[in-house]
Parts: sequence; structure tokens; C-alpha cells
Amino acid sequence: MSKDVAPLIRSLEENIAKVLLGKDEVIRLSIVALLADGHLLIEDAPGVGKTSLAKAIAQSLSCTFSRLQCTPDMLPSDILGSSIFLPNKGEFEFRKGPIFTNVLLADEINRTTPRTQSALLEAMMEHQVSVDGQTYLLDKPFLVIATQNPFEFEGTYPLPENQLDRFMICTSIGYPERSAERLVFASHRAGEPVDALTAVLSAEQISELQQSVRGVTVEESIAEYILDLVHATRSNKELSLGVSTRGALTMYRAVQSFALVDGRNYAIPDDVKQLAGPVLAHRVVCGGVIREGQRTRARQIIQQIVDTTPVPH
Repeated sequence: MSKDVAPLIRSLEENIAKVLLGKDEVIRLSIVALLADGHLLIEDAPGVGKTSLAKAIAQSLSCTFSRLQCTPDMLPSDILGSSIFLPNKGEFEFRKGPIFTNVLLADEINRTTPRTQSALLEAMMEHQVSVDGQTYLLDKPFLVIATQNPFEFEGTYPLPENQLDRFMICTSIGYPERSAERLVFASHRAGEPVDALTAVLSAEQISELQQSVRGVTVEESIAEYILDLVHATRSNKELSLGVSTRGALTMYRAVQSFALVDGRNYAIPDDVKQLAGPVLAHRVVCGGVIREGQRTRARQIIQQIVDTTPVPH
């Protein structure tokens, strides 16, 4: 691993930590998704810092940024853009939507309809947008950070499985410790701390770090360990849907990124263990469990699988 990589990652962590106090693990997972060229889903109750985290990541990067406040009446064209007829030219012109950016914040994504949510699928997987028979490539890096409220909240549309599968990592922030919450009071005296953040990494540096992730060594035993966990989800009697091949590949890439963020150019079994919940739990479906309890039960099952699967030496 290049000696220049570690200081860049540390500067990004420290910058985001100025806004999200006492949540180092959440910040680390967010950076793992960014460097692995993945996308991030943040699930939690309102008011715990989901949007602040997303904005802190965006402002820490010298990249273009767009924010979507998702609502039930939002249309796919509000995300992708649309063709406008120009009378003076007698032709249509495509006006790009907010998805044409480096960092896209989809705030409260589950408040918009499944039809509108699906407008993100092609962009998140293939880094391109197809409209009116034309294909437009998106700039790199491209990161979608989505926040969503719990299922039981009014006015929410659950994300379908194929949409969830596009997110590399799903995490929650949770309430802060009392001592950290006390510091929040002080940090907000002069206004929102996120507004004072300056960029610490450029788009070019992010692209270089993403290339460094692909150079992290994952030995055969670690790859087999990942496959052991993935195949265990497919044979588990409590799961009606296991992890897909795309999910397995996503886990592989996330493990490489986690190792790099941890300062190593090689993966270890503990990387897989720590990522199993955030990367795999939202990709499985529990049979006979109401939707409100799906994620909690899924995390428990994934942890049980981790606990009972032999670890390579």
C-alpha cells in the first residue's frame, strides 16, 4: 500500500467526525462504501444525524453534489431529467437531472414510490442513464447516499429487494452517548458544523483510492470464507431469499476496501466478520417475519451464521 494513502483516508475520517460525534464505526463504514465504488443506505429514526452524515461526506470531497428530498409525488424525470421541446429550434433538448453529479443524496428515499425509486437502478449499477433511447454516462466517482425512515413510519414505501441489493452497505447511526450529545450542543453554537466543512479530497484522489482498493490482496482462504457465509444464507431454513452472486462480489470488494481503510494491503478474517451484518443483512429475506422486524431478525441470523461458520487460519 502506498504511504500516501493512509493520510488521505485519515483526513477524510477526521473531517467527517467534526460533524458526527462519537460515531467512528459508522464513519468508517461510509468511507468503505465510498472507496469500494459502492453506495450507502442509512436507516434510522429522524433526527439522529443521517442527513448530516451524508452532507459531511459530500462536503469533504471536492466533487459536485446534488440533494433530492424524496416525496410521494416525485417522478423519475425529477431524478433523471427530461427532454424539452425548443420551439425556436424545432427539436427536443435533454435537460439533465440531479443524478448527473458525483455525490447524490436521496433523503428519505422510502417516501417516494417504487416507480421513482427504480429510476436509480441503472445509474447505481452501471454508472449510466438511459432516457428516450439515449444513454448518458455519469461522471466518476459516483456515490449515492440514501437515507430512509423505519418502515413503521407513516408515508413510507419499502424499498424492493433489487433496489436494496444496489447498496453496498446498510447501516444505522443510533442515539449518541450522553457525553457526545453534550458536545453536540457546543458544536452547534455558531451554526451547523457541516456548513463549515472544507473539502479534503479531490475527485482525482478518490478515483486513485478506489484503484488502490482493487489492489488489496484477498487470499484464497478468505475468498472461500466469504463464499461459506454466502452459501449458508441460501440454505438457512429461516431465510426465503439468500445472498446473490452480486452480493457475494460486493462483499469481496467491501472487504478489500475495509482492509485499506484499516491501513493494510491484505484482508483478514476479521474484516469479513465486521462487514457481514452491514453488507449481507439487507440482501436476505426472512420467511414468516413481518416487514417491521425483517432487518433486526436478518442481522441476528447473519450473526448466527458468522458465529457457526469455521474461520480460516
